Amino acid sequence: MHQVHIIGGGLAGSEAAWQLARRGVRVRLSEMRGAGDTTPAHQGDGLAELVCSNSFRSDDDEKNAVGLLHHEMRRLDSLVMRAGELARVPAGSAMAVDRDVFSAAVERELAALPTVEIVRERVDTLPATGPTIVATGPLTAASLAQDIGAATGQDSLAFFDAIAPIVHRDSIDMSVAWMAARWDKGGKDYINCPLDKAQYEAFVDGLLEGEKVAFRDWESDTPYFDGCMPIEVMAERGRETLRFGPMKPVGLDNPHTATPEHPAGRWAHAVVQLRQDNKLGTLWNMVGFQTKLKHAEQVRLFRTIPGLENAEFARLGGLHRNTFLNSPLVLDRQLRLRGAEHIRFAGQITGCEGYVESAAIGLVTGLMTAAELRGEAWQAPPRTTALGALLSHITGDAEAETYQPMNINFGLFPPLPDVPKKARKEAYTERAKTDLGAWLSARAAVPA
Repeated sequence: MHQVHIIGGGLAGSEAAWQLARRGVRVRLSEMRGAGDTTPAHQGDGLAELVCSNSFRSDDDEKNAVGLLHHEMRRLDSLVMRAGELARVPAGSAMAVDRDVFSAAVERELAALPTVEIVRERVDTLPATGPTIVATGPLTAASLAQDIGAATGQDSLAFFDAIAPIVHRDSIDMSVAWMAARWDKGGKDYINCPLDKAQYEAFVDGLLEGEKVAFRDWESDTPYFDGCMPIEVMAERGRETLRFGPMKPVGLDNPHTATPEHPAGRWAHAVVQLRQDNKLGTLWNMVGFQTKLKHAEQVRLFRTIPGLENAEFARLGGLHRNTFLNSPLVLDRQLRLRGAEHIRFAGQITGCEGYVESAAIGLVTGLMTAAELRGEAWQAPPRTTALGALLSHITGDAEAETYQPMNINFGLFPPLPDVPKKARKEAYTERAKTDLGAWLSARAAVPA
């Protein structure tokens, strides 16, 4: 008999299950994929499948907020960080993974725990009793989403999330493209495809004129999340927008243009970057190229990019609607549903954005639930830490009226106005690591 029911086997649900089971709690982990159901974005039925990018973003824990979050999760024995190291592929200073190896590692680790029962089943309603964690993510099944909406007493918010295409490595023309990281930082981990001004202008025209996926009536008022903006929507904001975003050429010397005066080569007018997507290095995703163009338009337009004239696509871009709760309004400081405190929410459905953030909230939710089962008062991580800052944003620091999905960033941390701006990021991380250490030391007296 389980003690905690976790609904959803994505990043957050898997992380919560791991944290609970490692503390001796019996968990039933329900995942609808594999039971005849799926979502518009998933390809398989593996736990913790990555459906968009394969990157957990920067792993720099000295002056980058998401890198700091990586560090804190590792300190708390995160399953996602553990599996991520096993599945890691080259990506400069970023942490990117082979998505199949990653998912298999998560499922293998959980299946090996005697207190975890993985059940392939769809859950259509919120359980009336018993400790429950809902971690169904932004693609929650319609029946359960309706029940959650009824329980919260209001409509959930929603936004669109677009998926970037993946290209077969051997179809890229490396006589045109070249390997490099921006400013040569982190090794030659990206494939770069250069565009001159005429090619860039033609590409923007193609984006603006290309046939897009039609909206359904119920999707027409759904906003995009800025962190996953489709490239054609960026292009609509101005013809130069892409050159200051995913197609930024700055810091990328093209060796194919080397001259005696410029032996390293010149910068292109614009650059498309591709990042390794699997350990074999056979698949590469187009960085920042989320799109809602129709598939035929994608193939036609992306093959106008120098180096991708003969590109073969393992996956084309797509579009799906994400849903999330207005958490500051409907959840308490322990992520419990107001009026039904036996239910906690975790992951992207709470309104955090990003793989790492989703897993981090799953981790914290597992710790909260374990403490509750032991009859202990929950002490949240300090707001000066990445975990504490993200949790505080979700559970009350944000304005309910304007609540939107949020990646971890230093703007969520208590400010350090007396520290010079250039030294502020390092100061944030130093303070966070010190305060997390103190928090962990206090928790060490608590039996696991």
